[in-house]
Amino acid sequence: MKKVLFKLSIFTLLFVKTFYVQAQEKEHKIVFHSASSDTLVHKALVKQIANVLDFWKTAKIEVVVHNNGIGFMKKEETKTAKEIHQLTEKGVVFAVCENTMKQRKLEKFQILTSATFVPVGIAEIVLKEEDGWSYIKAGF
Repeated sequence: MKKVLFKLSIFTLLFVKTFYVQAQEKEHKIVFHSASSDTLVHKALVKQIANVLDFWKTAKIEVVVHNNGIGFMKKEETKTAKEIHQLTEKGVVFAVCENTMKQRKLEKFQILTSATFVPVGIAEIVLKEEDGWSYIKAGF
């Protein structure tokens, strides 16, 4: 009986270890949706992204910014420019909605230089989800 329990314990440990390693090695693709003007949400978002990258070093991450969230990426408003720059260096994409910019009469020079631009923020999120990306709404 002891031998059976011992073998079962070893098998269980090997299974759990294999599952954990596979979860670590799997490609993770996450799209974060940021539409909040709340600077506490912005600070929490960059911290959450950094935490994800600490755990999954090779995760692909894109942050889609539109509507009231545009201040997150505006040079004159953002409180997280340093963190955004650091995350960009790690491969995080910050995609700003050109539709929102047009509605608010903003020019690209007013946005952080680390930004990329997409025609329609919501459409970008839909495309990512259709391509298998996990969706996370930024906020509380």
